Amino acid sequence: MNDRKQHVINKAHQLFIDKGFQATSIQDILEYSGISKGTFYNYFSSKSELLMAIFKSLRKDIDNQVNELLIGQNRSDIGIFIKQIELQMKANRKYKLMALFEEVFVSNDEALKEFMKAGHLLHLRWVFQRFLDIFGEEKKPYLLDCSIMFLGILHLNLKYHFQMNESRINVPKVVRYSVERIVKIVEEVSKADEQLIDPKILEKWLPGSMKTAHAIHEKIYHTILGLKKAVMNHSEHAKFTELLDFIQNEITQAKEPRKFLIQSALLSLSTHQDPCWQKGIAKLEELINGL
Repeated sequence: MNDRKQHVINKAHQLFIDKGFQATSIQDILEYSGISKGTFYNYFSSKSELLMAIFKSLRKDIDNQVNELLIGQNRSDIGIFIKQIELQMKANRKYKLMALFEEVFVSNDEALKEFMKAGHLLHLRWVFQRFLDIFGEEKKPYLLDCSIMFLGILHLNLKYHFQMNESRINVPKVVRYSVERIVKIVEEVSKADEQLIDPKILEKWLPGSMKTAHAIHEKIYHTILGLKKAVMNHSEHAKFTELLDFIQNEITQAKEPRKFLIQSALLSLSTHQDPCWQKGIAKLEELINGL
């Protein structure tokens, strides 16, 4: 994504927070971000598409931070999961996401509502997959139910804790309390062998192609992060990092990634002859070809 488009996204996000999505006009966005109407429509077909771009940009940033917490860690460590949830909740408050979510729910824009629904399902699936990491395959039949209950417990605890404490809300305390409750629930429902919703329903809610692409994007992110660390002390560190950033942005941001440019970037990266680096580049190319 180019810097100017990101500038518009950042400015519009601030406007939507200050005035509200419904009350903000496209003219407001043009004046506040300092762009022409032609430039706006070159980037976005509508105000709703701009809001989707804001959510996508924030989700990418938050997901990257959440994924970084797992690097070099044991995926079954529930303490890491707690830190990931804390990070997500703090980011939601920082970026005022709940206020934006509420405006979408009362709007008449069905495309926006479907976009939000898909985002919630993706988050539910992420929680389910993390519960699989933590509680193991033997608990899998009960973990979608527990994921749904956890999100309900967490969000309602945060809502009423905030109403009572306002500026003094203790996010880590609420998250840890909610996680501790769900640990007991997982043990209880698995022991009782009670299931409300079969996890296989996720395959219907989230088509396989979407899940596969999401999984590959996550692997690409981790591979690129590893390559950046491997070349940190190389004389051409800046050049290689810029090429890796370009590849990641092209894959995650472009509607139709320009594969010829990606291949050109990979070719430039392959000039570094270190065997471990070459192995990492080969893995990255294989993942990209799998999209």
